[in-house]
Amino acid sequence: MMNSIVTKFGGSSLADAGQFSKVRDILQMDAARIYIIPSAPGRRFPKDDKITDLLYRCHAQQSAGEDYQATFALISDRYLTIARELSLQVDIASALEEVNRNIAAGAGADYCASRGEYLCGMLLADYLGWQFVDSAEVICFDEHGTFLSEETNAAMAARLQDGAPSVIPGFYGALPDGTVHTFSRGGSDITGAIVARAVNAEIYENWTDVSGFLMADPRVVENPREIRALTYKELRELSYMGASVLHEDAMFPVHKAGIPTVIKNTNNPTHPGTIISVNLPTDPGVPTITGIAGHKGFSVISVEKAMMNTEIGFGRRLLKVLEDFNISFEHTPTGIDTMCVVVSGESLAPCREQVIARIMEDTEPDTLTIHDSMAIIATVGRGMVHNCGTAARLFSAMSQAGVNVRMIDQGSSELSIIVGVDDKDLETTVRAIYHAFVA
Repeated sequence: MMNSIVTKFGGSSLADAGQFSKVRDILQMDAARIYIIPSAPGRRFPKDDKITDLLYRCHAQQSAGEDYQATFALISDRYLTIARELSLQVDIASALEEVNRNIAAGAGADYCASRGEYLCGMLLADYLGWQFVDSAEVICFDEHGTFLSEETNAAMAARLQDGAPSVIPGFYGALPDGTVHTFSRGGSDITGAIVARAVNAEIYENWTDVSGFLMADPRVVENPREIRALTYKELRELSYMGASVLHEDAMFPVHKAGIPTVIKNTNNPTHPGTIISVNLPTDPGVPTITGIAGHKGFSVISVEKAMMNTEIGFGRRLLKVLEDFNISFEHTPTGIDTMCVVVSGESLAPCREQVIARIMEDTEPDTLTIHDSMAIIATVGRGMVHNCGTAARLFSAMSQAGVNVRMIDQGSSELSIIVGVDDKDLETTVRAIYHAFVA
């Protein structure tokens, strides 16, 4: 439905009856909010258990032949308490008993984990007086567990075409035979984006316990600035490097449909949050950088060979070795006679010697070296293209901080500058770059 708003609420937003009440208040603030995607209840306090973790534990205990009933009692108590405190009419006790029977009968891990969202959706639909739509009926995977985007979009659109306010649990769908299958952890974000695309929503709101994105990790940079607006391309760069407010795969359905996403805080609903759009201004008034994010633990395979540039197929043969060992590459900085491939150190470790031997055999390099413990840092910003001297400021800041640059990679879009440094220098580098661009 045009002009509708799809809202996804995370686990912390639905942790107890008090949070359910906040969610209802938010929905009532705008009549266009007629679709809600709930996660499973999260932690109520720091040492509390997330419901999804408890469900995975039940499955593990049952699979090991252990008694899981004490764990399941914690799950039941949470849902029954919410139902009692909100005076709900739905027979959640019977639903819990069915889940318990299925776990006892050997239900798979995906089924077990998905019941957190399923049961939460039942409670929420009753609380709001809205239609409950089981995601297993409208989110499709093939027999291998691959998400079927277009089939899902058609099924979801058909189911929601009447415009009735609906609760659609996040995180799961079903295989062709009806077996429940889940997205990766945090997949309720993806479900919300799927619904937004299917109903051609005006906006997709993702409600969590933070007020949007920050320019840098607050554990590294003290009180970093908030990001009020960014593009999906910028988000892709930042999330790839570890910015994790939103599930990385959640951006694709809404990006494809041109629907903006807003990250908002359930506990501070009047805060504007962060809006993510397909297109945003790139004029000189835009800040030079949007954000900085980084990851540790990469390895750099460096190959040197004289006249490499004249040897047809050299790069293909090198990358084919990684493909054969099921290793994906992150970056490939090159020179005339050198080619470097950046890979996850964790992925390389189990087959390191075999990979070296195959590269030596298939490419016959003059030298081959592997540099471990490298961190990759992405400085991202659509404003870079209109601001001269961005790279100079960045590298000057790193030099003044005493950081040695081990790798440089900049894409043709000029949307980001990637640098590689020693793992131990990641935090120093992020702080240096941040303070070079943020007064």
